[in-house]
Amino acid sequence: MKEKKKLLEVDLYKPIQTYFIKEGYEVYGEVNDCDIAAIKEDELIVIELKLTLNVDLLIQATKRQRLTEFVYVAVPKPKYSLRSKRWTDLCHLIKRLELGLIIVSFTGNRKKAAIIFHPTPFNQSKNTRQNKQKRKRLLAEINGRSADYNLGGSNRTKIMTAYKENCIQIACYLEKFGPLSPKRLIEMGAGAKTSSILTKNFYQWFERIKRGIYIISEKGKQDIKEYPELVTYYLELMNNTDVNKGEN
Repeated sequence: MKEKKKLLEVDLYKPIQTYFIKEGYEVYGEVNDCDIAAIKEDELIVIELKLTLNVDLLIQATKRQRLTEFVYVAVPKPKYSLRSKRWTDLCHLIKRLELGLIIVSFTGNRKKAAIIFHPTPFNQSKNTRQNKQKRKRLLAEINGRSADYNLGGSNRTKIMTAYKENCIQIACYLEKFGPLSPKRLIEMGAGAKTSSILTKNFYQWFERIKRGIYIISEKGKQDIKEYPELVTYYLELMNNTDVNKGEN
């Protein structure tokens, strides 16, 4: 079997050179530390080549922005999908740095360069507007937490969310006051999502003993012991509130 030739950075040069020559540019390789420089009248384009899209490539490219606003990074077409989250996130980073992106495809003996996007100024206000709902959800999550119970950077530990806090709050009320209806729990301060939380019963902490009446399950009693700070917080909250057992 014929051994597959190892891809080198220089293999990216020819297809990119061909592309820009067709666009009317004069193209030069290795000019004053720039991998590729292309000129057309007063326009100067600089292209930095790498086999992988990494930090070193981005650093090189941002340095070239001292020379011109038209700077591209060029890499071989990745093996993973261009619709993947990984690729989307990388493209966002490159756009955030106001760089352009070129990929080079290798199919048999064919080599083809394609511009994914050109360098353009990054519009932060537009980006914020487009992600208005994500910002809203983030603020809602923050406002739904009573305190900071998570360590930033954790990825293999259980994360305390506003939803889980709400579940613990409801479980505390049920454990202390016994059977209650969603309406009564809401009156006690459990929040507008109480009915949904009880119905979905995501953590299996609740049991419906009759229509519209719930108690805490044995699993719920055991599980909330893992969150003593929150249990104490909600018990103190109840003690400081005029809450009477029973239905109104």
